[in-house]
Amino acid sequence: MFAVFATELDAEDPLRGLSAGERPDPDAPDGWTTVTVKAASLNHHDLWSLRGVGLSHDRLPMILGCDAAGIDENGDEVVVHSVITDDSWRGDETLDPRRSILSERHQGAFAERVAVPRRNVLPKPSELSLEEAACLPTAWLTAYRMLFTRGRVTPGSTILVQGASGGVATALTTLATAAGIRVWVTSRSEEKRARALELGADQAFESGARLPERVDAVMETTGQATWRHSLRSLKPGGTVVISGVTTGDAPPAELSRIFFLQLTVTGSTMGTREELERLIRFCIQKDVHPVIHASMPLSEARQGFESMLSGDVHGKIVFTL
Repeated sequence: MFAVFATELDAEDPLRGLSAGERPDPDAPDGWTTVTVKAASLNHHDLWSLRGVGLSHDRLPMILGCDAAGIDENGDEVVVHSVITDDSWRGDETLDPRRSILSERHQGAFAERVAVPRRNVLPKPSELSLEEAACLPTAWLTAYRMLFTRGRVTPGSTILVQGASGGVATALTTLATAAGIRVWVTSRSEEKRARALELGADQAFESGARLPERVDAVMETTGQATWRHSLRSLKPGGTVVISGVTTGDAPPAELSRIFFLQLTVTGSTMGTREELERLIRFCIQKDVHPVIHASMPLSEARQGFESMLSGDVHGKIVFTL
């Protein structure tokens, strides 16, 4: 079957190890099933994998891709939940110390077919296209958990989203706006700030700009470059939710500010199958649709990777088969 996969790992030049071609069909052990992939979305995780983060040389070649929507063995349209736990684990999948996601230990979704545990397959609603559904399991699920599970943000609150254009940032803006939350965003790009306002953000600011007032919660995926600004943007008692550190993870901690203002710092990773079900219902009830930057055949995947690497993306990049 045709697939896009990693053959080498290079921290400085991740696309050097990006390959496309024929790979063996997936095996589905007991309790697993095979999904025929119709759409799969690109995530920063795929670039990190090519850099060797979470993926080791002994697992190469590895088919990339966490997110997929397609057709199950019964001919029904489905969405794939990409968090895979140990068979003995019960409860929140994200807390299983042995958990992984597709393309780490198990071959990923950038292929004609992907094997996953049967419990990881959810019905796709007719209200969402296959391309839209393929955007949900990683970036949009991450945003949902950040907002409502870990951040406990409620309608009427004000949040700051550090960044305005990526998959998680656009999901945070869209979901929070639909839930009645006031959203402020930051970006170095005037064009990206304007697009965030079109999505429903109330205000958009230059990165690091002083805000008109402090916010209830900050959604942080950047790390070192924005950490100081995130903490200083919070009201006393506010919360910063972290789900990524794309610019590094070693800024000054500012512990004095955290304890004096009683700030909460909480981590958030991916999401559970139950949260993915709730996210899908939320999208249907609020008529919310993922922002798609570009949709292209899987055979043109390198173009999508190059766009993500350059940072020239607003929303999600989707590969179709």
